[in-house]
Amino acid sequence: MRGPEVATTKRARRLRQSDNDAETALWMELRDRRLNGHKFVRQFPIGNYFADFACRECQLVVEVDGSQHAGNSYDQIRDRFLISNNWSVLRFWNVDVLKKRDEVLETILAAIECRLDRLIETHELRFIAASGYGETNL
Repeated sequence: MRGPEVATTKRARRLRQSDNDAETALWMELRDRRLNGHKFVRQFPIGNYFADFACRECQLVVEVDGSQHAGNSYDQIRDRFLISNNWSVLRFWNVDVLKKRDEVLETILAAIECRLDRLIETHELRFIAASGYGETNL
């Protein structure tokens, strides 16, 4: 087993310390396998990017975005990279995490259980499935 990447670990720690209220609230629901036993990690490095939350078992990235992400071309490039590396990407707005937490958690669970369409783009969320999405049952 190889050792940790020191620079990557430091950056992930810095990102975890700067979580916003929505990320903190969602982490309280996802940590310690609280969502139906699924293990999530936060600020998980994938290539040059860090996922807000990731479930490695089902290759799902969950992002919690503020208004600065609306129409952000960087996010589109990042999403394409993640998807090309077999990670499905689910994006929510901060306000929805804070005000509609139960619906957000149900949507995350639906993504884990492969109950979502492969592409969803609405005002409330964005989901893009990787090529292997839905091919195996957990």
